[in-house]
Amino acid sequence: MNSVAPARARISIIGAGPGGLTCARILQRRGLAVTVHDREAGPRARDQGGTLDLHADNGQIALREAGLLDEFLALARPEGQEMRRLDPAGTITSHQVPEAGELFKPEIDRGRLRDLLLGSLRPGTVRWGRTLDSVTGPADGPRRLHFADGTTVESDLVIGADGAFSRVRAAVSGAVPAYSGVSFLEAWFDDVENSHPEIAALVGQGGAHAADGERGIFAQRNGGDHIRVYLVQRVPVDWIGRSGLTLRDTDGLRTLLLDRYAHWSPSMRRMITDNDGPYVHRPIFALPVPHTWEHQPTATLLGDAAHLMPPLGVGVNLAMLDASDLALALATSPTVGEAVRTYEQTMLPRSTETAGILEGGAADLLSDELTAPDADDHADGD
Repeated sequence: MNSVAPARARISIIGAGPGGLTCARILQRRGLAVTVHDREAGPRARDQGGTLDLHADNGQIALREAGLLDEFLALARPEGQEMRRLDPAGTITSHQVPEAGELFKPEIDRGRLRDLLLGSLRPGTVRWGRTLDSVTGPADGPRRLHFADGTTVESDLVIGADGAFSRVRAAVSGAVPAYSGVSFLEAWFDDVENSHPEIAALVGQGGAHAADGERGIFAQRNGGDHIRVYLVQRVPVDWIGRSGLTLRDTDGLRTLLLDRYAHWSPSMRRMITDNDGPYVHRPIFALPVPHTWEHQPTATLLGDAAHLMPPLGVGVNLAMLDASDLALALATSPTVGEAVRTYEQTMLPRSTETAGILEGGAADLLSDELTAPDADDHADGD
C-alpha cells in the first residue's frame, strides 16, 4: 500500500494525556482530521495527578504551536518554581526563589492543563471509554485497532500516546518497562493553610525535598490549597504485599512508614501521618536505553510510550514536544510515511540522549542532591 497524504489520512491517537491532546490540537489547527481514543469513561473519571512544570524550551514551545501559550501562562503558577532542599530534621539547606516575572518553568495542575487542551479541540474529537486491546494489520497499513468493547477501527496512522504501559508500543517494538527498584507512595493534603499549616510552611509555594540515601520525601504545592507528598523508597515492587498489607490499609502503612522514617524529625514525619485519605502507590518503571525501533509508515509513539524515563523533570515536556514535532511533520509532508520518518529522525536521537543521561536516575531520588521530579509523569495516557 502506498502511504496516503496526511490530508486524506485516518489518524488515530491513543491516549488523552498532555501528549496526545497536544498532538490533536496542533493537527486540527493545521487542518488535519484526527480522533483520540482514551480508556477513561470521561474527562472526570479519575484524579489527574499533581502539578507539572512546563519548560520554555520544550513544553511551552508545543503550547505556542498549539496557540495556547497565553492561556497557559494565565493559568500557571510562577510561584510554584520555588524549590527548597531540606535535611531529615526539616532544616532548609538550599532555597531557590523565582525572580519576579520568571516564567521559564511555571507550574500548572495536571487537571487544569488537560482541561485547557480538551477545551481547544473540536467537539467529538475524544472518544471516551475506548480501551485498546491491540493493533493489527501490515506495517504499510491500513492498521486495525481492536478495543475491549469488541469494536474495531481502521486507521492509516496510529499514534501511541498511551503512557508507560502502552498497548500501541507492541506494534513497533518488543520493549517493556522494567522496575527501577524505587517506588513513590503518594499522600494528599487538603486545605493546607488551615488544616496543615506546619506542612504548608515547610513546603512553601513550590516543592520541598529531603533524602538520606535510602528514603526520601518530595512535597509539592498544587493549586486549590493542596499539597501532594511523595514518599520515596528503595523497595521491591511488591513491598506492600510483602509487608502483609494492602494499599487500603492506611493505618498499617502509616505505622510501617513511621518505623522506616523513625530518625526523621516530627515536623517531617507529619507528611507521613497527617495525610487526608489513602495513599497512592507509584512504582517507577523505565524503558531500556536506547529504545528505538524500525520505521513503520503507519504507527509511531510519543511521550512515555516511546521513552519512559525516571521522573526527573522532563517527561511531560518531552511528550508535548514530541507531539508538536509529529503534528508539524504531518502538516508539512506529502505522505504519512514520510512525516513519521521525519519525526522519528528528530525524536529518537533526542530521547536516546536524554534517556542516557537519566539512566539509573531513579536512585537519585534518594539523594540529597535531588532536583524536582515530575512525580506524575508515569500516569497512563501521557
